[in-house]
Amino acid sequence: MPDPVLGGATLLMFGTVASAGVKIIASQHIDRKATLVIAISFSMGLGVELYPDILMQFPETIRNIFSSGITTGGLAAIISNMVIRIKE
Repeated sequence: MPDPVLGGATLLMFGTVASAGVKIIASQHIDRKATLVIAISFSMGLGVELYPDILMQFPETIRNIFSSGITTGGLAAIISNMVIRIKE
């Protein structure tokens, strides 16, 4: 299979998954806490993906766990959802 065809199929697949995720998020009531949790998880996940050298000072086990933006963002969302308390 030619590389451009594989790249196009991959782009379409990830675009479909991303749009489904946005649709799920948009269908929910998003309050201040949810907005903050989403912002923290997106920024942590994108930060690790865009600047992977940020993990160079950590032990290898920590680097292996948090080198993926999905893992970092997911764990950041879980932890921040448990820790953040906002009275509405």
